[in-house]
Amino acid sequence: MEDIKSRVAKNITELRIFNNMTQLELAERLNYSDKTVSKWERAESSPDISVLVEIADLFGVTLDYLVKTESIEEVVVERKTNETRYNRRAISYIAEGGGWIVAIFAFIITTLILGRMSFQWLYFVYALPIVLIVKLIFNSIWFNPWHNYLIISALMWSILATIHITFLYFRMDVSLIYLLGFAGQVIIVLSSFINKPKRK
Repeated sequence: MEDIKSRVAKNITELRIFNNMTQLELAERLNYSDKTVSKWERAESSPDISVLVEIADLFGVTLDYLVKTESIEEVVVERKTNETRYNRRAISYIAEGGGWIVAIFAFIITTLILGRMSFQWLYFVYALPIVLIVKLIFNSIWFNPWHNYLIISALMWSILATIHITFLYFRMDVSLIYLLGFAGQVIIVLSSFINKPKRK
């Protein structure tokens, strides 16, 4: 039993380091404390089977790998031959860039059709919240979920700024709308304390 615990500890550590994750980042992804992850890696305790399944899914390995002495290099070679490797961050940046490309395209087409520039610059203002929504989606799926609070804050302020700038275009000052932002920011900060890692 102790031998399996040591193997699990070694494999979790190798996978975490190979994927450039800190103990805290892994803990946040699994909704545990970094102290618990540290105990797993020192073989002082082992995660239960449901958490092992979650770890295997997170790192793209089999549950069998976590309890065997197979090296990380063998797993990487196997993954390369069985599936196409892709860079998640690059995909995220491309998707976010797509929002700006659509804004540029709309700007050019509208300017060519109208023959003059008036409201077209607003496309870039509207593109920012859209890009942040895309960023939030990809971050929720692939990256550190704790960063969502920062992205949501930026999204909220960008939406308020978009509304304000749009009304300014029509010569209406609605700067008081930013008071909603302060209330929203308090809610975002408080909600970040609700979802704390479980401690064992």
